[in-house]
Amino acid sequence: MHVLILGGTTEARALAGLLHPGTRVTSSLAGRVAAPRLPAGEVRIGGFGGPDGLAAWVREHAVDAVIDATHPFAERISFNAARAAATAHVPLLALRRPGWVPGEGDDWRDVGSLEEAALALDGFGRVFLTTGRMGLAAFADRPEWFLVRSVDAPEAPMPARIEVLLDRGPFTLDGERELIARHRIDVLVTKDSGAAATAPKLAAAREAGIPVVVVRRPPVPEGVPAAATPEEAAAWLREAR
Repeated sequence: MHVLILGGTTEARALAGLLHPGTRVTSSLAGRVAAPRLPAGEVRIGGFGGPDGLAAWVREHAVDAVIDATHPFAERISFNAARAAATAHVPLLALRRPGWVPGEGDDWRDVGSLEEAALALDGFGRVFLTTGRMGLAAFADRPEWFLVRSVDAPEAPMPARIEVLLDRGPFTLDGERELIARHRIDVLVTKDSGAAATAPKLAAAREAGIPVVVVRRPPVPEGVPAAATPEEAAAWLREAR
């Protein structure tokens, strides 16, 4: 059986580790991170050229099943995967970690996009922005001061008043507390990635009494089954055999 895993998420790497070497696994990484953590098995880096290119690759390499384990906000590749799997007539599963849930004392402001998140900053002065380097254009015209954390250095357009912190999770609660206090942050902006490695910032914001603007994740493409853990995805593959 040849399984194509799309994405370089923690869950994608864990699934590759569960399957390899008993199953042939090819993990496809987008190539947006300069030094990605490589999973077990075969690895390819770069795009496919849209859904038709992905379908052709699946056929050419005799792929038996596709797992979309991309980031919950990688909407385009998820819909490309759905179209490609239907074209190539192979089963597709979306591996999506559960989203975050607010707890007692949280002040969360849900928004549907980065553009809506930017509009939600009216009245604030110092922003901790943890939505990644790819969406900074949505905040480029904002007057607030931004602490931007990302794995790789961001590129323009970006806010005029900005400090960039290059770092990769997992992050600790003590570290997030220190960042919020040292930079006098009064609002946190994040995507609902659901990752445990980056969740401590939410607890630190709650303790500091600052609001969190949370960008809702897009839905899984209609008709695509979903699993919440690598173990569930591995069980689905056993049934797909």
